[in-house]
Amino acid sequence: MKPPPDSLPSKTKMPASAVCTKPEDLVESLSSLDTSARLKALRDVKNQIIGNKTKKLSYIKLGAVPRVVEILASDTDIPLLVQSAAAVGSFACGTDAGVKAVLDSGVLPHLLRMLSNGNNKVVVEASARSLKMIFQSTLAPKNDMFQGRRIDLILALLNSGNENVSEVAASVLARCCETSEHQKALADAGCLQSLVFLLSGSPKRKEAALDALAALTRGNPDTSAALAATGAVSTIIRTMKDKSPRARLLACMCLSNIGRACHNNYQQEWDIRKSILSTVGKLIDENGQVGEEAPGVLADLVANNEELQKTAFDFNIIERLAEVLQRSCVPEKQLEGVLMALAELCSRLEDSRRKLLELQAQCSIAMALGHESEGVRIAACACIKSISRSVKNLRTTLTDERLVWPLFRLLNDPSPAVQASALSAVSNVVLDFTPHKAVFFQCGGVSQLIQLALSMEPMLRLNAVWALRNLLYLADMSVKEKVMRELTVSTLVDLVCDSEEMVQEQALAFVRNLVYGSVASVQQIFAADAAILHAVERQLCVATRPEICTQALYVLSNVAAGNEYHKDAVMDFVAPALTGDRSVSILIKFLLDMSNPQLRVAAVWCISNLSFPESPGVGTRVARLRDAGIQLQLQKMFDDPCTDVKDRVKTTMEQFLCTDQMT
Repeated sequence: MKPPPDSLPSKTKMPASAVCTKPEDLVESLSSLDTSARLKALRDVKNQIIGNKTKKLSYIKLGAVPRVVEILASDTDIPLLVQSAAAVGSFACGTDAGVKAVLDSGVLPHLLRMLSNGNNKVVVEASARSLKMIFQSTLAPKNDMFQGRRIDLILALLNSGNENVSEVAASVLARCCETSEHQKALADAGCLQSLVFLLSGSPKRKEAALDALAALTRGNPDTSAALAATGAVSTIIRTMKDKSPRARLLACMCLSNIGRACHNNYQQEWDIRKSILSTVGKLIDENGQVGEEAPGVLADLVANNEELQKTAFDFNIIERLAEVLQRSCVPEKQLEGVLMALAELCSRLEDSRRKLLELQAQCSIAMALGHESEGVRIAACACIKSISRSVKNLRTTLTDERLVWPLFRLLNDPSPAVQASALSAVSNVVLDFTPHKAVFFQCGGVSQLIQLALSMEPMLRLNAVWALRNLLYLADMSVKEKVMRELTVSTLVDLVCDSEEMVQEQALAFVRNLVYGSVASVQQIFAADAAILHAVERQLCVATRPEICTQALYVLSNVAAGNEYHKDAVMDFVAPALTGDRSVSILIKFLLDMSNPQLRVAAVWCISNLSFPESPGVGTRVARLRDAGIQLQLQKMFDDPCTDVKDRVKTTMEQFLCTDQMT
């Protein structure tokens, strides 16, 4: 029998929310004339893309973003505004492709307009949250926020009675604040005091306020001092014991910034810094964002502070960092921070370098040299630079080609910043160690250095010339000849007369090493009609930077240690034959410079080599030096405040006396 009609299976209509709509249909519905259809489409799109990068990219390709922004721009219906703002935030969350899509659709002015919607707090909160998502990305138009009154809209939200809104406003400000101009503009607008007030709010609001305060004070003594003047330091110190790891880390960042700017009670400041170091050291082991950021905070804290570096060693922080470094999978930001922290901790202390190498960190550092992240490669180079400051390490651990070859290869890196960092490390590695120099020649390193020395980037030129200088330190004649064959006299003259003074200094130091050690070495400066020597002499006449003149004087001193021809060439410049009125030697100028003992030492060394008693023409040279007024000036320097100057003057005057006795 057939069942009765009322028991037959029937098609049940699904609820509207459960209808499976194709993405293409949803995108089309975003432009529907029916308000409820647009609202439903917005909700469906938003719900599908939350946490789903694939879906986001799919909807972006289908052109969903411009349609969502169009609703935001033209509709006045509150639910539509809220949902469209939420959808924009979802697109921007966690993917640069989404951020680019919403920015390209011109969303920013519309979100900012919604911030001033005084009639509905829900609209303000939705737009603020969307801005927060956008400004988590490096693509966010941070400079644009300081045009017109845009930033004033965010600042006004700091004082909102809605904690969610003020928290979001502080988060946006933290991401906007990247330059000293940004910091000053926000501080002048009274931002610091408003943020300090938020420290007493909910945990999320407190963290957002600390994040913004850290950004406002980073590397800025003025805003750091202004924050200290608000009386917030004690509150921030207490936050170092907060139950939230992120709050503790942000508090440490703020206090570290303030500490660099304000020096009041030394003991109190030292105690606070030790507490910061202890807190940050423990946060290295935290999971997630805090653990990723803590090493970078540590690196900033101990930079150029040997006392803190020693304390970090005592706190076993190097072991903690090395343990993270050697994990199989380390997030990019954390790896960069760990390497930079180790670079700082090993920059001055031999114990720290020894400990790091005892922990077998070399392999991990070598792997980091080939990391896809530019920042990680730079940090790995910095780490090698610090380790290689030890002569012992240069002659033992750093002979490992697994470390040296990858470093040398970075001289060809596509990033100028990586090249500059690699050059700094190479400068140490090739210093006074023959095996490294041999490897460097084998891999074409000299050609690469010369190419970089001709770069339009001043930092690359500087570091490349510095590396060439160190390559010639105590080098034998064969190394010098190889380098000069590739460098050429004309290129070296150009570098000695470079537009950047620091490049000039290093180029002169290169020449100083080039002509050191033997008559054959000195002879190289006379190639091509003594063009290099003339360039050195020209710098002595025109340079104003003491470091340049010091290196130039040592070049002449090394030349004066050569044969009679070399000595006479220097004499013709420093004490020319008298004609008519009494001539004054250029050396007198440097002997009289009481502000710089290094200049005086270099000048006396030059005179000492010119008056060396056992050289054939010494009698004539000493007579000329006397006529130039140099002996009289030396006699006035027996009581020079600098011991090195005084000792060298004594030796030189004894040589003058010895020459008199011989003649």
